Amino acid sequence: MSYVSTGVRKKDAMSLVTGKGVYTGDTVPAGALRLKLLRSPHAHAFIRSIDVSRAKQVPGVVCVLTYENAPGSRFTTAGQTYPEPSPYDRLILDRLLRCTGDPVAIVAAETEEAAERACRLIRVDYEVRRPLLDFTQALDNEIIVHPEENFRALCDVGTDARRNLVSTEGFEAGDVEQALAQSAVVLERTYNTKANSQAMMEPFCTYTYFDEYGRLTVVSSTQVPFHVRRILSNALEMPKGEIRVIKPRIGGGFGAKQSVVSELFPALVTKKTGRAAYLCYTRQETFTNGSPRHQMQMRVRIGADRDGTIRAIDLHALSNAGAYGDHGPTTIGLVGHKSLSLYGKLKASRFQCEVVYTNTMGAGAYRGYGATQGIFAVESAVNELAAELGMDPCRIRAQNMVRQGQIMPAYYGEPCSSCNLDRCLERAAEWMDWEHKKEPRVLPNGHIRAAGVAMAMQGSGISGVDIASVEVRLNDGGFYTLLVGCSDMGTGCDTILAQMAADCLDCELSDISVRGVDTDQSPYDTGSYASSTTYVTGGAVVKTCAALRQMILEEGARLLGVKAEEAEFDGERVSVPGTDRSVSRAEIGWASFEGHSRYLSACLSHSSPVSPPPFMAGMAEIDLDPETGKVQVVDYVAVVDCGTVINTNLARVQTEGGIVQAIGMTLYEDVQYDEAGRMVNDSFLQYKIPTRLEAGSIHVEFAPSYEPTGPFGAKSIGELVINTPAPAIAEAVRRATGQMFRSLPIRPEDIALALAEERA
Repeated sequence: MSYVSTGVRKKDAMSLVTGKGVYTGDTVPAGALRLKLLRSPHAHAFIRSIDVSRAKQVPGVVCVLTYENAPGSRFTTAGQTYPEPSPYDRLILDRLLRCTGDPVAIVAAETEEAAERACRLIRVDYEVRRPLLDFTQALDNEIIVHPEENFRALCDVGTDARRNLVSTEGFEAGDVEQALAQSAVVLERTYNTKANSQAMMEPFCTYTYFDEYGRLTVVSSTQVPFHVRRILSNALEMPKGEIRVIKPRIGGGFGAKQSVVSELFPALVTKKTGRAAYLCYTRQETFTNGSPRHQMQMRVRIGADRDGTIRAIDLHALSNAGAYGDHGPTTIGLVGHKSLSLYGKLKASRFQCEVVYTNTMGAGAYRGYGATQGIFAVESAVNELAAELGMDPCRIRAQNMVRQGQIMPAYYGEPCSSCNLDRCLERAAEWMDWEHKKEPRVLPNGHIRAAGVAMAMQGSGISGVDIASVEVRLNDGGFYTLLVGCSDMGTGCDTILAQMAADCLDCELSDISVRGVDTDQSPYDTGSYASSTTYVTGGAVVKTCAALRQMILEEGARLLGVKAEEAEFDGERVSVPGTDRSVSRAEIGWASFEGHSRYLSACLSHSSPVSPPPFMAGMAEIDLDPETGKVQVVDYVAVVDCGTVINTNLARVQTEGGIVQAIGMTLYEDVQYDEAGRMVNDSFLQYKIPTRLEAGSIHVEFAPSYEPTGPFGAKSIGELVINTPAPAIAEAVRRATGQMFRSLPIRPEDIALALAEERA
């Protein structure tokens, strides 16, 4: 292999570092209408009446849309494969407003200033209702978030809108109650995680227009172009064949853009007016009406023998979907499937959950997608169990972790076909110098140094659901075009897929031209989410390149006047062994564009009945100031098994980025609402995310296994890497203070007050 397992430069690296990257907002057509949304100031209200007459008189205003002239078909914004598990509980503009910031009206004008002025002139008579803000009180509450009669769910996920229940599920392997009863030690703990904003650099933005054929064209920063097409078809009551979606470069998504957020409003304006329309969310709107991580509360019961053998884990999760159920039924499953499966010696395991509606901002997809919350809870419980037993937390994990060849009952019964988790933990301990750092140390300045550990797993696409199609063309002159339907979010998947194609075709990487997504031209792909691109789309690349190689061989043999089995193709030439007769790839390319020949192009799809998990061990060393409670991550060591590493540089920065995001979730990020349901920290001045100064020193290493079902033996990496810092840092804080903080974020004031109370 020439390119796989090397750190080649991203194909778009130079355009990015020279400022030439072109994003959605850089290509808005001249004359496009500028949109502004009038948003609800109330968390729960009913529109008695709305007067837009004065707004329409503002010079430059072209149209003002309300619930009175918007489509009435309900839909979900969750970008998931059809039929979507998320309930159809949204309208583009609704009369019943379920959270602060819900859209009340769309104003389209020639300028942003005119649109903003018109918004201020709209008069709305609200019937303000009491909001339901506490998700722990949502189930069977007298306040019903979705009382509408046309609420519907396409999949049976246990939805009951009258109970504020988005979904419920559960599974049990073995007899949990019996296994707990037979355990020498049983701990029961409750853990809480807050909602988190993805805080990507590029906000939600979309422009739309009718092309020369009268078809609605949607240009948007999205991870799921084909799902956007379907969702818009539902919401706008238009045939899918009349909608085209184009994805330019994305300035970050992290799951936020797996939902349809900004696309609906300009699309409706273009449909109504025939004019091009553009909407870009402000940073405040991106915070207050995006699609953040689900807030959750998790109760863990864990039982073990005195020697550290974990017999059973019982996990219950309650998830806050907010005002809408987007991604609610699907994130919650990963809380259990991806955490319980880390432990391969369990006699029994059980997971039960509910997802509920409230009048807070609707949640959505965020890197880790439920596994992050579940792993925080389970790994924290294992750390507490180790402390209760007086055991090294590394030892208890080594004794109980899942290993290659085992069947994982909590992970859909899949086999663990590739696993170097044991090596990940060993190597992380070596790099961290765990034996010397595991006990807390008081520094001369009074600060305390302590370390913590955690493990994690994720998946590689959604088994039996995700599908990717790839087309590879041989062009005149001999270069290739690789057409994909997945979205490069800055992760470098265009480069990674080109690396695979170059090795499959035995050509130079520069011979592979990669094109972005256009639903009219790109082959179908479910999208860039669920850690699917390298594994699923990469599998399609391998299959498609093999088919094209055979076509090239056959065409070259035809030109040489021999049978295909009498020739061979080395990537550059088709030749007849034992002779000097050959024809170059360039000549074959030229010939395939001439008469009496055939244009050489292959297009194949790939799906997988399994989703092999990547694994990771992470260790954090912190510096804690007991006077102020401030925690600084000093060192973080991450060792990852993602199968064969396709691009070592990109895998490394993926890991580093996920760790920094998780440090934010653990120590800083805290979506807060006031008593009226308004998000109060809706800017980067108030919503704290870690900078390079807070990240400390991050060391990343790989312990690759070989996944037999993956392309070149690869598994995923994108989401896995966000899962270990929260429990590892929480354990380090426990070791430093002697107290366990079970709710994220772990704030300095919480630590300082707890230590002050202890001293008192």
